[in-house]
Amino acid sequence: MNERRLTAIAIDTGGTFTDFVVLRDGELRVHKRASTPDDPARAVLEGLAELVEPGEEFVLSHGSTIATNALLERRGARTVWVTNKGFEDLIEIGRQNRPELYALAGRRPEPLVAAEDRIGISGRLIRDGSEEAPLDSEELKALPARLRDAESIAIGLLHSYANSAHEDAVSAALDDLDVPVTRSARLLPEYREYERFSTAVVNAYVAPLVRRYLLTLAERSGATRLRIMASSGGAFSVERAAREPVHTVLSGPAGGVIAALEAARRAGHEGVLSFDMGGTSTDVSLCPGRPLHTKEYTIAGSAVAIPVIDINTVGAGGGSIARLDPGGALKVGPESAGAVPGPITYGLGGQEMTVTDAHVWLGRIPPERFLGGRQVLDRAAIEAPLSRLADALGQSPEATAEGVLAVANTRMESALRLISVERGHDPADLLLVAFGGAAPLHGAELAARLGVPGVLVPPDPGTLSARGILVADVRKDVSKSVLRAGEEARLDALERDFAELEGAALAELASEGFSGSEVIAERAIDARYRGQSYELPVPATDDWIGSFHAEHLRRFGFAREEAAVEAVTLRVSARARVVQPKPTKIKRATGSPEPETDTAVYLGSSWERIPLFSRPALQAGQELPGPAVIAEYSATTWVPGGWAATVAESGDLVLVPSEGLAS
Repeated sequence: MNERRLTAIAIDTGGTFTDFVVLRDGELRVHKRASTPDDPARAVLEGLAELVEPGEEFVLSHGSTIATNALLERRGARTVWVTNKGFEDLIEIGRQNRPELYALAGRRPEPLVAAEDRIGISGRLIRDGSEEAPLDSEELKALPARLRDAESIAIGLLHSYANSAHEDAVSAALDDLDVPVTRSARLLPEYREYERFSTAVVNAYVAPLVRRYLLTLAERSGATRLRIMASSGGAFSVERAAREPVHTVLSGPAGGVIAALEAARRAGHEGVLSFDMGGTSTDVSLCPGRPLHTKEYTIAGSAVAIPVIDINTVGAGGGSIARLDPGGALKVGPESAGAVPGPITYGLGGQEMTVTDAHVWLGRIPPERFLGGRQVLDRAAIEAPLSRLADALGQSPEATAEGVLAVANTRMESALRLISVERGHDPADLLLVAFGGAAPLHGAELAARLGVPGVLVPPDPGTLSARGILVADVRKDVSKSVLRAGEEARLDALERDFAELEGAALAELASEGFSGSEVIAERAIDARYRGQSYELPVPATDDWIGSFHAEHLRRFGFAREEAAVEAVTLRVSARARVVQPKPTKIKRATGSPEPETDTAVYLGSSWERIPLFSRPALQAGQELPGPAVIAEYSATTWVPGGWAATVAESGDLVLVPSEGLAS
């Protein structure tokens, strides 16, 4: 199968909308449908029915929130945890981190596996993988009967990263049970028991739900090949996603980061603040020339130690609900109106003010231009709920709507500062890439608060995460803990382990149809000074120890060149490029842009008529001074007073302060 000749479709399922991007004969088409939270596959299949031509063969890439929502809402499978005797409660004890630092009696989320579903068995391996005590054969024979009511099973035994024999034997004893089994050593062959065990439990908890969903798509979508977006920023096979769904916990947001970096590079920028504001939440990420990854990720109170793009999420989106807290102060989010009932203005039964409603009331979203005019919003329905909230605050409806936006901006500003200023990065050196259905409405105001010099709004910003899923590399990440120092840690001594890992990664990509020169494999080593409890990743070169000293000096301000350096975990990342869209180049302008019409917008103290531009009609080189509204199918861009937007040849909008534009 030559994928390069097939239509490629990418889908990002969000809390409010499901986004589609179609690449057919080098040309892009975008589409949006309301999400169907009760059955996410329904919106996907209905959208495909509208987009796919009869008999057309296509490759489908998908970013799914199924695993994420199951964890957040605690509606995964009843999972049984099998581990060594005496370690049954390790997944609940966790690390000594305190989620509430100053609380005398801190609270943690309930573990995903109830105490009565944790089973300890005999047998023990030690650090080097040798057997200290064998498994009990009678105990293994009796194990299936103890697990009859399980919907999913997770197995995690001590030091199985060094020798998986005990976990393999336990799994073999459960072969007759028709339930998914997750082995920690196969999923994450790395040391640190708590993180490995927790990752295995999370995987098992969501496995049945994700598997059912993916099988439904595979059977009913009609796709020639189906891939799933991984949290690491690459796509992988549906078979692996069904087996290891933990890799999808940041599936959609990872696609957004990939596309934001692509858009920034197109505009000649490398340092990026990715700002993705959708209907339910806002996802932000720092990309200093590349996506940053982390293995220290926690979702719903559970540690997940797989590589994920470092994304910070806050509950502030277009559907975030505005309420008064017990002290009478205005609060926005994290509760969201979601797709159903949605914001009041959607006319689907929403009764509480949301961020979207505030924009509509203030005129920043013209009701008749929503989704390119395909849906007319109901502004009048906002008046009564907004007036109630305004009366409680003792303010006018307009001032209250502005307050809702200000509170939402403050929450998002905090998230952006956390990933930039608090990590030693000057926002003045970065570009804010605003995308998602709501981000272009907030981009300029947030940039002004942060001191970011400009905002990039890509074409079709409301579907950019789906575009990232479309263009993401097909990728396989593999790892193995080795814990070696001295002569054993020389690169030639590690070659056998690296070759084994690389072979596994390349074999998986070959099964996806990629081989030879179209595959790039990169090797890295997680290293530390002996005795440290944390590692730094460095490229696996002959002088990797020297690279580690230099990186430690850069990160922490000192290096201990006399100390022994330990190779903790070996990593291989293999990736292959998929078909990319043709570069967009729009017509250059011969004059100033003409607004489509004017529209009423509340500007601080009064209502004024300001220009409303249609983005598809704009041409390269045109400048649009604020205040102005720029409408398109997937989003609306707000250009406040004191700012101006310039149209690039690529179709991107670049927003900068007016004085910056003049200079």
